[in-house]
Amino acid sequence: MATESIQDIKRRIKSVSSTERITNSMKLVSAGKLRKAKAIFEKTNENSHYITNTIGELFNTGRDVPQDYLEGSREIKTTAYIVVTSGRGLCGGFNTNIIKEAQKDIDADWEPPVIIAIGSKGKEYFEKHGYNVHSSYLAPPESISFLEAKELVKPILEMYDKKEIDEVVLIYTSFISTLEQEVKNETLLPFKIENDPELITDTKFIEYEPSVEAVFNYLIPKYVEMKIYSAVVESATCEHAARRMAMENATDNAREMLDTLNLNYNRARQSAITDEIIEIVAGSEAQH
Repeated sequence: MATESIQDIKRRIKSVSSTERITNSMKLVSAGKLRKAKAIFEKTNENSHYITNTIGELFNTGRDVPQDYLEGSREIKTTAYIVVTSGRGLCGGFNTNIIKEAQKDIDADWEPPVIIAIGSKGKEYFEKHGYNVHSSYLAPPESISFLEAKELVKPILEMYDKKEIDEVVLIYTSFISTLEQEVKNETLLPFKIENDPELITDTKFIEYEPSVEAVFNYLIPKYVEMKIYSAVVESATCEHAARRMAMENATDNAREMLDTLNLNYNRARQSAITDEIIEIVAGSEAQH
């Protein structure tokens, strides 16, 4: 009985040791990918803020700003949701948290939503639950280029211009730190800009060529393109951070299990040796 117990423990030690090596390797790979993705995200984030600030300045200093893309310009009926998930698992609650946020908004809608899935996990979830996924981008998020983001945005803007959709909502994971990420829900269109008293003047306005409308209509699509591209890059950063943390926790748990199993193995082995000694002593006394 003791021998069988020892063999069982040895098999479990071998299995957990194999798992520990795999999770530790995945943690190291994710840490390397995280460093690269974080560098791209930080650079992209600067460009995104620049475009947003430019639009804000234009809104506050120009005359005759077009209202088509601004909040309050139309009744919100049909919403397009751009949901950014990962293409792989083993990253803790990363995908679950995004999908929960998207599902909460979709459940509150009166009209059927238009879903654009970036990442296969979101696409699989919504298709499984009977939703029609309008379009998707399934390549690894960190490999997306700005041109690919632009092609992804183009049909969305066309639907908005044709009034087939009235709102564009972006749901993704925001990077706070390596240890903390947060699901964000942003309305990209219609665009909301707060008036800045420091930029507004009653007598002096900046002149834009060829016109405020032309400049504004050029910048808004660029803003949406940059926001989506930035969100995909940021989500990739968060995915690697979440996977690194998940694999680190899994590795720590495996090592704790190994400590416990080794302790149990030593106890079982000591018990087996003691039983053998007792049998030898009992046999020797029986001969006398």
